[in-house]
This record gives sequence, C-alpha cells and structure tokens, in this order.
Amino acid sequence: MAEQEFTKFEKAAIIGARALQLAYGAPPLVKVEKGIVNPLDLAEKEFESNAIPITILR
Repeated sequence: MAEQEFTKFEKAAIIGARALQLAYGAPPLVKVEKGIVNPLDLAEKEFESNAIPITILR
C-alpha cells in the first residue's frame, strides 16, 4: 500500500484528534520515550511513525 500524502489541514486534524484521545487515557500506539508526557507530542510521534490507523476520504 502506498504511503498517503496529507495536507497540512488533514495532518492537524489527525494529530489533534489523536492527542485528545491520548489526553482522555487512550493507550499509546508507539513506545513512549522518557520525557514525552504531552499528548500532542506523543500524537505527533505516532503520526510520523504511521502508527495511527486512519483513512482520509477526499
């Protein structure tokens, strides 16, 4: 499966939604490094490692 390109708006929506889930106690989808406690930083790391299972319909 080819890697999908996201617009900056789609990326912001995905990371924001995932950060909200993490803030409410969802388990992280990647290994948590020492020092990462901010849900937004963790969501961005998940996005960069393609760990967030999401599909964008255009």
